[in-house]
Amino acid sequence: MSKRTRPDGPTHRVQKLAPPRWLRIVIPTVLILVWLIGASLGGPLFGRVGEVSSDDRTTYLPESAEATQVQELADDFRDSDALPLFVVITSDQELDEQTLEELAAAAENLADLELVTEDVSPPLPSEDALAAQIIVPLDAEADPGEGIEAVQGSLAEDLPTSLAVHVAGPAALSADLSDAFAGIDGLLLVVALVAVGIILVIVYRSVLLPILVLSTSMFALCVALLVVWQLAARDVLLLSGQTQGILFILVIGAATDYSLLYVARYRDELRHARDRFTATNRSIKGVLEPILASGGTVIAGLLCLLLSDLRSNSTLGPVAAIGIVFAMASALTFLPALLYVTGRVAFWPRRPRFDPELGSDSTDPAEHGIWGRIAQWVPRRPRPLWILTALVLAIGCAGVLQLKADGVPQSEFVLGSSAAREGQAALSEHFPGGAGSPMQVIAPKEELQEIADLLREMDGVSDVSVTAADSPSGAVPVTADGIQPLGPPGTPAPEPTVVDGHVLLQATLDAAPDSAAAEDVVRSTRTELASQGHDALVGGETATGVDTNDTSAADRALIIPVVLVVITLILMLLLRSILAPLLLIATTVLSFGTAMGVSALVFNHLLDFPGADPAVPLYGFVFLVALGIDYNIFLMTRVREESLIHGTREGVIRGLAVTGGVISSAGIVLAATFAALSVIPILFLVQLAFIVAFGVLLDTFVVRTLLVPALVLDLGKVVWSPSALWRRGEP
Repeated sequence: MSKRTRPDGPTHRVQKLAPPRWLRIVIPTVLILVWLIGASLGGPLFGRVGEVSSDDRTTYLPESAEATQVQELADDFRDSDALPLFVVITSDQELDEQTLEELAAAAENLADLELVTEDVSPPLPSEDALAAQIIVPLDAEADPGEGIEAVQGSLAEDLPTSLAVHVAGPAALSADLSDAFAGIDGLLLVVALVAVGIILVIVYRSVLLPILVLSTSMFALCVALLVVWQLAARDVLLLSGQTQGILFILVIGAATDYSLLYVARYRDELRHARDRFTATNRSIKGVLEPILASGGTVIAGLLCLLLSDLRSNSTLGPVAAIGIVFAMASALTFLPALLYVTGRVAFWPRRPRFDPELGSDSTDPAEHGIWGRIAQWVPRRPRPLWILTALVLAIGCAGVLQLKADGVPQSEFVLGSSAAREGQAALSEHFPGGAGSPMQVIAPKEELQEIADLLREMDGVSDVSVTAADSPSGAVPVTADGIQPLGPPGTPAPEPTVVDGHVLLQATLDAAPDSAAAEDVVRSTRTELASQGHDALVGGETATGVDTNDTSAADRALIIPVVLVVITLILMLLLRSILAPLLLIATTVLSFGTAMGVSALVFNHLLDFPGADPAVPLYGFVFLVALGIDYNIFLMTRVREESLIHGTREGVIRGLAVTGGVISSAGIVLAATFAALSVIPILFLVQLAFIVAFGVLLDTFVVRTLLVPALVLDLGKVVWSPSALWRRGEP
């Protein structure tokens, strides 16, 4: 291939013949058009994610879970899959006959509502006569909020104002979750983009550049959403509101971080190159390895979630990995094309100008302001510095002992006001807490009476019934004398519904179905049934919560070690070393422990949260380790690059100086985007937002700035063992 020599700075560099001018125009134009087309297809899907997502916890459990098996078998005992709404009517005075008749008439009117699919139960008065309960079956395919609004409107017309109407049960919980997740497509995006935009304006002090970087993030999100939406529509992926929120934040944060890395390199190259083609070419080559390594590490960590038995965890892995792929692709193709087209104008009013006096050395610490001074301060006493930093972080880890991550009641999922939570409180005040959401037991027909007797003897069980087609309510009580007749004495007892030789028993619990007391009853019942040799399965809403928490805890114990091993191996391949990756992983785990310890103290003593889902530490670990290791990758790849030329000590100083600004900006951006999750009033997301935001800032300004550089400086070139960089002498 022909070559030519052209001046570029104070020296002459031999370069390959550049492509023709028309090709330099065509390539970025085509790239921009491709991303425009992808974004135009994915953009309209914002607001339509609800069409392909589900927040039903029973769909997340593995098929082997006992609650899942009961859920599948229980469908055969009833003809309906309606979503039950429990309406609790309370009064300050005892309900008299006239009021009960008014309630009965109001219940009959509810059956005429469009979203009510079946007969509404007659009002069931409480023992204290201060309340009555009506069960309203709503269309499971419709918006539960619309059904509840229609029910409340009808009752408001039919009942006197002296009666208070509350809603509880699965339909009310679904409505609360839908309302809480309603801000994902609008409020969450607006808050995240505004926060990132403000940070970018402060960092760049430019008008156009923040717009280009935000466009890169939004286009990546639009195309990622297009792919995820199509896969969810075809049942390849399970999408939930929680997964959707994490996808949005992760793509915006990651794409912006990768963009910051490219912009920093591009601006630097514009000072060392006459033309933007050369600057673009060098910039892409300079950031390609760290961005691919960073994104690959995050993707590998996320895909480890595929090992989870909970589909809410396993499906997040590929969904988030798809988002990272497009975040990398956008930062490496769309943004370079935009900056190539705009050139130095993108940085106005602080345009970088070509300076032939700079030469080829762009890593002189003196050129990098405060980060250059920090880089020259850290080597003064590295050993005391890293020991003191590690001790402070270790003290923060002690708070992990106060972390309560064994599950929270479903009624506590939504922060702030909750109609379902208030309704459950009213229900528990006047009825057994588990009324309407009984513990379900699938048992052999011949063991019906024996198992019913066992259930009644369990502490926390109020009464026991069995499904029967002849019963208006669908179930009849089972006492020590057997199945009770529905009519006067002498009336024969109805036959229970039998499916494949099994019956469905329902035990009403004293405690609320999502309480710790109810979960204890489920566990005790399973243990007792197994100890007496009964071939029975225990399910229901409470059992679903038990199995979800147990499965999540098992996933956490399996996936965390796997993530550590996978990321360590990737770092070994990237840095061609064994010791350096082990040190980086150790510092990142220490940072994670501190973040979790501080978070536990904040959750328990400042925010007064009721606890945390078992998946919170798992998600926090995956994101903090995978994303936190990114900054160590950005730092250490540059340190290794400089060490090859200047030696390890000088390489650390130069690497820290040149990456300090961009990595700190990236850390602030990522922390701000995850903090935006807290605008969604879901306990899990608010906790995850704090853990990741705090952990990223801790990793950015303490671990990557002080601990890692001081450790590497103290150990010297041995950190590169057994690579050639360790074996050879210092330059």
